[in-house]
This record gives sequence, structure tokens and C-alpha cells, in this order.
Amino acid sequence: MKKLGLIGGVGYMSTLDYYKGINEAYQKRVNTGQFKSGENPPMTIESLNLAIAYELAQKEDWKGFARLFIDAVDTLHDAGADFGAIAANTAHIVFDEIKASSPIPLIGIVDETCKKAKAKGHKKLIVFGTGFTMKSGMYEVKCAKYGIEAIVPNKAQQQLIHNIIFPNLEGGIVLESERKVILDIGRDIIKEHKADALVLGCTELPLAIKDEDLDVELLDTTAIHIDAILDYLLD
Repeated sequence: MKKLGLIGGVGYMSTLDYYKGINEAYQKRVNTGQFKSGENPPMTIESLNLAIAYELAQKEDWKGFARLFIDAVDTLHDAGADFGAIAANTAHIVFDEIKASSPIPLIGIVDETCKKAKAKGHKKLIVFGTGFTMKSGMYEVKCAKYGIEAIVPNKAQQQLIHNIIFPNLEGGIVLESERKVILDIGRDIIKEHKADALVLGCTELPLAIKDEDLDVELLDTTAIHIDAILDYLLD
């Protein structure tokens, strides 16, 4: 069986979600939901320092930011990983550079989300994420290749969402007042653009936004990414 190399730590809460989600999904697929001792998938995790990654992104040192993840992929390869994935949306700003230098195949969260949106027939998506993700244009560019329009909030809305993700959601803290801010922005921008889905483009956003909160489908990038990882692992 293939061994997964997972880059985590940015932040640690999403890494926990990935580890739990991958193992639970594996059990359901392989054992039809019944746990069998010893049958969890082989995996190695390289946990990065969020503070270092955040500082590089804040300075827009994308070369240094990419190098952080390129080195992590090399470490995973040396540890025997057959393929890899990064448990963070923001890192995918430099995914193409990381992939080009990688000695192993990498499963990208943005591409997989666009594929899922296309398969579901979505035409216009609202993308929430960190400020870095929302202003990068990466979802707009990738979605366009699938004939889908991706829209991000305006600058003021982006800052509000970013300030909720950092530090609270990254630390697993969900405040009802901040949840209301995010949901109000979501309702306003969905109505304004007549969008048919909302992309939770930060792996911590599912902590704050639930399926029943809005009138459009939520595309949980963590869940979509985990499904794609399992598809590759079990292929």
C-alpha cells in the first residue's frame, strides 16, 4: 500500500482533522465502518512551525514560503512517503512551485475542490479563506479552467475574516460573535453575486460554518481533499 506524507502544523487543528478524517474514511472504505486492529493507513507527518510560515506569507516572501514546503516534502520522501499532501489552503499559493520540485506526486486541495465543484454542477463560487488565500487569486485562476467563476469578498470583508481565522480559529476557538460576522458576510455576498456554493477555503473554517448555516452548498476543502487522498491511497 502507498504511504502518505502529510505536511501539517499550519495550523495544528487542521492537522488533527486530517489525521482523524483520513483514518476514519479509510476504515469506512476498507472495513465498511468496522474497525480492524492494525488496519489504519501508513502515514508520516511533517509538522511545520505556523509562526514561521505566517511571517513569510505576511512579508510576501513567497520564495522562502515555497522553500519551507519543498524542504518538508523532501523530508517526507526521505521518510518513505510515496505521495504527499499539504493540510492547508494558504500553502497552495505556491503549490505549483512545490509540485515542480517534488520527488513524489502531490494531491492539491484547490484542484480537487474545483473538480468537485464541476462535478456538482456549480457555476459561481464564493471563496472564504485567509487574507493570503483570498487575495492570491489562486481559486479564481484554477476554477476558471473548469468553467467556474470564483469570487472573493472585498478587502474590508477579507480583513474581518482573516482576523477571525488568526488567532482564534487557528487555535480551535469559536466565538459566537465572530461566527455571526462570518455568516453575515456570507449571506450578503452570496445574495449580491447570486452564487450557488461557498468554498471553505481555510481548513479551520468548518469549525465556524456548518451546512445548515447558509442557503447554498458548502464545499469543505478539508473533506474534499481527504476524499482525494483516500482515492489515491487505495487506487
